[in-house]
Amino acid sequence: MCRVRSGLIRVKEFLTVLYAVLPVFCIAGIGVVMRLINWLTEEADASLLRVTVNLLIPCLIFDSILGNPALGVLSNVVLAPMVGLFTVVLGIVIAYGAGAGLAGEPARRRTFSFAVGVYNYGYVPLPLALALFDRETAGVLFVHNVGVEAGLWTFGLLLLSGTSWRESWRKLLNPPLIVIVFTLALNFLGLDEAVPEFVRTTTRMLGQCAIPVGLILIGATVADFRGEFRAVRGRGEMALACLLRLGVLPVLFLLLAKYLPCSIELKRVIVLEAAMPAAVFPIVIAKHYGGDTAVALRVVISTSVVGLITIPLWIRFGMNWVGL
Repeated sequence: MCRVRSGLIRVKEFLTVLYAVLPVFCIAGIGVVMRLINWLTEEADASLLRVTVNLLIPCLIFDSILGNPALGVLSNVVLAPMVGLFTVVLGIVIAYGAGAGLAGEPARRRTFSFAVGVYNYGYVPLPLALALFDRETAGVLFVHNVGVEAGLWTFGLLLLSGTSWRESWRKLLNPPLIVIVFTLALNFLGLDEAVPEFVRTTTRMLGQCAIPVGLILIGATVADFRGEFRAVRGRGEMALACLLRLGVLPVLFLLLAKYLPCSIELKRVIVLEAAMPAAVFPIVIAKHYGGDTAVALRVVISTSVVGLITIPLWIRFGMNWVGL
């Protein structure tokens, strides 16, 4: 009887994760179809990319951070973003070192490390945080993602572009990072309540478009590079990406969750992120900033497909081992 009950719990956990992941693939699949039937042309990509990066994502960040009640806990305000930044940088550095043997242009290794290091921090963990835990955990996830965004748009972007800090300093002043700093300042100064409701509503509506538009663009890019999965050199690349993102890095994340003195909500966030595959948006960023789009695509798709199996396993193990 106990074995049957345990088996049912495992099936329920797997289905919870699967149902959270499937909409991501469905929307991206719509992008694939739109490209194949020529509803979304390649000429339109540049404009949609600019709109997504410069408007929709900043609005999503603004809506997520402004007046967030989780920011009332000092440890979450300081430690959660630091964890997000640290884990992204850690992943990129480890992947860059492991990718030393990748043949080809330097952009291939830089894109590989960027795509492997930046884990999925929004599309999948947010619904999982709400389904498995509570709204407080989801709030801490948003704060944590401030650090992830900072790591992505600073260290990650500089590495991806392959230029020096002096040559790339202007890229640090991108709309997402500016909005992060601006919104945190509003909260710190107690001015979040002074933001008019129509501004909040407008940014919320625009921010809700960021994920689906980004996924549609990713789907269109998948259609453009669908032949890359037949490339022989991509097989080892995908295997290494899965080993790092879904094997090595989860162990390091869980060690951090177990021994870092922090709130239980932050521990839950780290356990969730430990199980995550590569983030999908680096495909678009690689295309926008001159990376190797095919490499990013192979890393994201391979870790996402394998992640359908490993995500519930890592989450279940992590919750038990950390003591959640």
